[in-house]
Amino acid sequence: MKTVCSVCHHKCSIEEGQTGFCRARKNEDGIIVCSNYGMVTSIALDPIEKKPLNNFHPGSKILSVGSWGCNMGCEFCQNYRISMTDGEHVRSAFIPADELVQIANDSKTEGNIGLAFTYNEPLISYEYILDCAHEARKQDLKIIAVTNGCFTKETAEKVLPHIDALNIDLKSFNPLFYRKMKGDLEMVKEFIQFADTTSHVELTTLIVNGLNDEEAEMEQLASWVASIDDEIPLHVSRFFPAWKMADVPATPVEKVYELAALARRYLKTVYTGNC
Repeated sequence: MKTVCSVCHHKCSIEEGQTGFCRARKNEDGIIVCSNYGMVTSIALDPIEKKPLNNFHPGSKILSVGSWGCNMGCEFCQNYRISMTDGEHVRSAFIPADELVQIANDSKTEGNIGLAFTYNEPLISYEYILDCAHEARKQDLKIIAVTNGCFTKETAEKVLPHIDALNIDLKSFNPLFYRKMKGDLEMVKEFIQFADTTSHVELTTLIVNGLNDEEAEMEQLASWVASIDDEIPLHVSRFFPAWKMADVPATPVEKVYELAALARRYLKTVYTGNC
């Protein structure tokens, strides 16, 4: 019997024993469960600016963890080896929530302030984040998510009140771009608006040659963000060839600077990345 998953825009109707588009949410006995719960493929103590979060406890470190799977299909994904696969094709290890929080707490002596869920799309396994957040509060640790934001209001309401800071990818301001990358722009916009009421938010737009590098689009994007809050930081980042777009040249540095300057007409804080 098929069961519908309500976590994101795909609303996958999943057969018994199968997973949805994201490769991480599975139908077990008619119930949608998180099959990558606690399964860690990557873990590192990173500068918080690497998330990137430049305006949230700058100068600190954050214990960053990733699993596998994603609910979008960006052809330029930098982490495709874990985001575009499932648990059968990548090495991982199970770390219970309380154990992961203890690792984070032990890292305070190295400047760590908490846990960042990143590398793949973390919110497809939001249950793990919630369990970690519950334990992290006891140790005065922060919870961060680096996400594409393409999730339903139901999911956002469950998880966002438990997250201290997010970097959300606003990949484009063109609905056709999002459809091509298997996403939903309107859902991302709604997610950003809600997140701004619950957490510290910074946004990232990766500029890809020929896809989202038009001045008019950046002007629309920055103007819309400013209509929510002109103090939301925007990171305008440079694309490097990867995965299905390995043959596309890196974005010219000048183009990134040009679009960042345009965004600054609307937003108080605009950073450039990968330049």
